Amino acid sequence: MTMIESCNCIEPQWPADELLMKYQYISDFFIALAYFSIPLELIYFVKKSAVFPYRWVLVQFGAFIVLCGATHLINLWTFTMHSRTVAIVMTTAKVLTAVVSCATALMLVHIIPDLLSVKTREMFLKNKAAELDREMGLIRTQEETGRHVRMLTHEIRSTLDRHTILKTTLVELGRTLALEECALWMPTRTGLELQLSYTLRQHNPVGYTVPIHLPVINQVFSSNRAVKISPNCPVARIRPLAGKYMPGEVVAVRVPLLHLSNFQINDWPELSTKRYALMVLMLPSDSARQWHVHELELVEVVADQVAVALSHAAILEESMRARDLLMEQNVALDLARREAETAIRARNDFLAVMNHEMRTPMHAIIALSSLLQETELTPEQRLMVETILKSSNLLATLINDVLDLSRLEDGSLQLDIGTFNLHSVFKEVLNLIKPVASVKKLSVTLNLAQDLPVYAVGDEKRLMQTMLNVVGNAVKFSKEGSISIIAFVAKSESLRDSRAPDFFPMPSDNHFYLRVQVKDSGSGINPQEIPKLFTKFSQSQSSATRNSGGSGLGLAICKRFVNLMEGQIWLESDGLAKGCTATFIVKLGIPERSNESKLPFTPKVPVNHGQTNFSGLKVLVMDDNGVSRMVTKGLLEHLGCDVSTVSSSEECLHVVSHEHQVVFLDVCMPGMDGFELAVTIREKFAKRHEKPLIVALTGNTDKVTKENCMRVGINGVILKPISVDKMRSILSELLEHRVLYEAL
Repeated sequence: MTMIESCNCIEPQWPADELLMKYQYISDFFIALAYFSIPLELIYFVKKSAVFPYRWVLVQFGAFIVLCGATHLINLWTFTMHSRTVAIVMTTAKVLTAVVSCATALMLVHIIPDLLSVKTREMFLKNKAAELDREMGLIRTQEETGRHVRMLTHEIRSTLDRHTILKTTLVELGRTLALEECALWMPTRTGLELQLSYTLRQHNPVGYTVPIHLPVINQVFSSNRAVKISPNCPVARIRPLAGKYMPGEVVAVRVPLLHLSNFQINDWPELSTKRYALMVLMLPSDSARQWHVHELELVEVVADQVAVALSHAAILEESMRARDLLMEQNVALDLARREAETAIRARNDFLAVMNHEMRTPMHAIIALSSLLQETELTPEQRLMVETILKSSNLLATLINDVLDLSRLEDGSLQLDIGTFNLHSVFKEVLNLIKPVASVKKLSVTLNLAQDLPVYAVGDEKRLMQTMLNVVGNAVKFSKEGSISIIAFVAKSESLRDSRAPDFFPMPSDNHFYLRVQVKDSGSGINPQEIPKLFTKFSQSQSSATRNSGGSGLGLAICKRFVNLMEGQIWLESDGLAKGCTATFIVKLGIPERSNESKLPFTPKVPVNHGQTNFSGLKVLVMDDNGVSRMVTKGLLEHLGCDVSTVSSSEECLHVVSHEHQVVFLDVCMPGMDGFELAVTIREKFAKRHEKPLIVALTGNTDKVTKENCMRVGINGVILKPISVDKMRSILSELLEHRVLYEAL
């Protein structure tokens, strides 16, 4: 600042000096005016600015400038004569100006570092901003990479055909990364070479191979990252070199393959040690472009996605192949099932026909033999007739056994469950066996436990058939001695037996297990042959067994009956000539107490009882078979009946009248069958006392026949063949109870 010193004395001035003084005077005035305007501008700036942090520094600058302006203003009075007061004021202003200027200078010493730190912070923020820009660039790059990955993944997984997957991968990678070439090398079936399987540009013929143990291939296979390889290595030399002087960078990445030990896919290799394919990607030649990190990451992610898609494709191909194989097997099984069903139907039809056709001549043989037996015969003739009857009964039993076994094997035989008198079954078996045993002078004893229920729920016929078979075997193979039959309720501790390891009983309050033991003192069995005896058509090789006859079906059928009744059967013997013990356990139901008094009457065809002479009983026999018709007529006439015979349904309807008390019908008839005929006969006679008793004669042992007879109101069903004694019992039971359904 320029200050003009004032003097206390006045010296004369030259005219030129006066001019200079005048100029200084004017200059000081304008300087003072300028100084006073600057604070006003600072005040305006501070008022308008709310961000400047050093307002007090501006105040000091304002005071300094005001004081400077004041000194220039006061200096105007020093150009003329002035008093001491002006000098004092001038001095005071200068002192204040000096103080304020020094204070301002000192404050600036502290402010400058702050200003420098602000500059440093500004540089730091600029660096941070640049770093954020780079990170945003990376994020945008990653987003772009992610978008490409999603796009590639969508394209790759849009199909599950492995050839389409691999071709799509190469095309999309080539388009996304602007590649010159992209190739996929697959391991061969031997696993010793890599074969060029797919290329982007198809410059090279697919099928070119390289050894799999090359160092560059081992390097790529040992890393899960994309690896830069030399453009001159064997797996990278797959593009034409014409006009190409600087090859682009090449990277390779492994593609994991599904281990195909359990999924053998047609022409895929059997992988063992190497489970990778090799993907090679090449940048355009004659360019300065290099692989970026995000591009390598994109390649690695795509390789993993391809591996996942290939595994899905492999599983799908195997599933499709398994499905096709399963469909072929299902078609074959369905064809086999239909053939089996056809064979079963044919067998059942054959058995039904043979059953009827075989029982008809058997009916004639047994009926005529039984009639002949009641005539006067010489001892030799009686022996021959008894032999005929015995052989006929044996043949009838064999027919029944074969039919039962057939129905057991095809599952068509079902138990006929009902409530029956259990004690009566045992007594009836004893009554049937005793006459045969007495001939051989064998004693037969029956021991029923006191806690054995009188009534039970089950299949009475199958239980009796099983007992008759077991007890009959004991009588058959015993020449002397005794046979004991013991029956009791098996307790829980005795249900499980080591001799029946496959038997798992389930005790309950609604049923009980009946245990029957039949012990004989007969020829015995070799223990090694016991398991064979429950096989159909199998017999013991002992001489006693061979001499006794039999078909080898009895025990096989018994075993199946017992299994149907949720039980078990077994044999025990210490050896030949040491007897045998047969044991079986069956499950029977316990009837409700309230129903015991309402048990149905189930008549049997037992030993002869009741009426023995049926003189005057008018009977009509309808049978299309002349021999069978004649035999049935002979049996009835032998018992004193007045018999009429017809051979057709129409003739039967014409002949039958209210005088006929019993009508025997063969239900297997051509034209109108026996069931329709029975309905027509019942409709013909309105009054109940005029209706004859209708009895069906049949050779069919199926349950449907019995159900149809009951449905149409037939009073009884009798199974051929029939002897004199059986016919006598049938008529007696029928006339007494007006109903008789022999168990089929």
